Amino acid sequence: MTIQTIASVLIHVSDVAAALQWYQRAFPQAVAQRLEEFDFDYLKIGSVDLEIVPADEKVASGAAGSVVYWQVEDFDQAIAHLVSIGGTLYRGPLNIQDGLRMCQIRDPWGNCIGLRG
Repeated sequence: MTIQTIASVLIHVSDVAAALQWYQRAFPQAVAQRLEEFDFDYLKIGSVDLEIVPADEKVASGAAGSVVYWQVEDFDQAIAHLVSIGGTLYRGPLNIQDGLRMCQIRDPWGNCIGLRG
């Protein structure tokens, strides 16, 4: 088996329509996509599909495990942007290798967005 790259990131929320709008603002470079045959809207960021899906009894929304970290050009600007649209600083910022920093921002549904830059 050869693993190539991340194909999609699923984010579980209680209100899919509101979360799609929020994530479109959070990631302004994201391109809205629609699969008509499945009545499914999602966002494309580079080669990664960001799929906003309903939370349920198997996967709730919130901070509970793995966090995807997004590389950003301007770390402080990225934090300020996410906080300005309703995100909350959750962990960090922390200094890491090569002069970089990292942190986690919680979305309005409690999910963590990792930033690294």
